[in-house]
Amino acid sequence: MKNILLACGSGIATSTAVHQKVNEVLDNNGYKSRYKINQIKVMEAVNLQDNYDFLIATTQPPQGLKIPFVSGVSFLTGLGREKTIQQILELMKE
Repeated sequence: MKNILLACGSGIATSTAVHQKVNEVLDNNGYKSRYKINQIKVMEAVNLQDNYDFLIATTQPPQGLKIPFVSGVSFLTGLGREKTIQQILELMKE
């Protein structure tokens, strides 16, 4: 089971749109029921990171982040989406 943080500035707006797309990618690649995603404000990531495997965010990663970071902006723009998906799938294998 992978625990994933998903963040944007407010923890609501863009992270909700990205959440649905990440769910779809993971479910379609055989990870259904093998992950849990928690949506947060990006500034909360450093305090929560000890309980999570990686962070996907639509903003810059916060200072002090020690877990792997994936930019989720491509899920909003469509640019570089395949590269982002590959990064997420690699982290799911670890």
